[in-house]
Amino acid sequence: MRALGAMSGTSLDGVDAAVIETDGHEILGFGETGYRAYSQDERAVLRAALGRWQGPEVAAAGEVVDAAHVALLRGFEPVDLVGFHGQTLAHEPRGRGTLQVGDGAALAAALGVPVVWDFRSDDVAMGGEGAPLAPFFHFACARWIGAREPLCFLNLGGVGNLTYVDPGCAAPEAPGALLAFDTGPANAPVNDLVQARLGLAMDEGGALAAKGSVETGALELFLAETYFSRMPPKSLDRNDFAQMVALVCELSDADAAATLTAMCAAGVAAGMAHCPAPPARVLVTGGGRHNPVLMEMLRAGLDCPAEPVEAVGLDGDMLEAQAFAYLAVRVARGLPTSCPGTTGVRAAVGGGVLSRPAEARAAR
Repeated sequence: MRALGAMSGTSLDGVDAAVIETDGHEILGFGETGYRAYSQDERAVLRAALGRWQGPEVAAAGEVVDAAHVALLRGFEPVDLVGFHGQTLAHEPRGRGTLQVGDGAALAAALGVPVVWDFRSDDVAMGGEGAPLAPFFHFACARWIGAREPLCFLNLGGVGNLTYVDPGCAAPEAPGALLAFDTGPANAPVNDLVQARLGLAMDEGGALAAKGSVETGALELFLAETYFSRMPPKSLDRNDFAQMVALVCELSDADAAATLTAMCAAGVAAGMAHCPAPPARVLVTGGGRHNPVLMEMLRAGLDCPAEPVEAVGLDGDMLEAQAFAYLAVRVARGLPTSCPGTTGVRAAVGGGVLSRPAEARAAR
């Protein structure tokens, strides 16, 4: 199937979209990609809805997400299926569940293509964390690059998440094939800091952090959080570590950025202790790989090479979008999309709702 995946991450920068060809097991080819940035006003609407479960802010965020996706996805050549992640506003798997805004049925009606969406709810209902969901695609990527030894994929978006992959296993749901979990905050705290202090969307290229010094006391307090000693699978909401910003509130802009960046790298290093065996390498995806300060901190804290996924021919800007294209095909074909090793769900489960254009139009 030729599938188009779309991802709007917790960094709130915009919508990524990418096409892959897959049978739901193997990657058969990569297609075109696209990106639509959120405007400053749109980003403000999304920020106002973060952490909320209902209300006018949530409805407004849904409208922004739907409009942005329609505008971007209409520009692609015809596809068989769309995987629509939506925008996560709140994530509390051991409490109220998980909330991604975005109406997949409306998107199916607008695009005239079947849409798979609401990927996380079934997993949470069966006792899983609902995140991370990209690991099954990471397994396919490890096979595609011909990996023979265990390796890790590290996604540094708003939150960091790590996938340990043993490519020698028969399938992603096989025991020991995957272990996945959120490592801690990644770009979100730095983005929030520079937005609040300087009116910038991000610390472009780590330029601000490069001028600062790490406050070791704040870093030690951060690593004392019980989250890091918890056994995976485990996941985080974007705002679970909001106190990080409080730890650096009295620091200069540069020192605060450097310290928050160091916290991201330290969370990853702490997480590596949970891997079943030492990985041969760590392949980094997501916006964080563009930050040379963060990448150098990662290399200093890890016992194996860490390099962008481009080193093996993958696209680190589009891997998450490609993942939801791949997962959409798995949902359409009745295959699992998560398992005990990735989310802690009780058994392998295929999440997601499939909305077809005719059904969606009839319901409107």
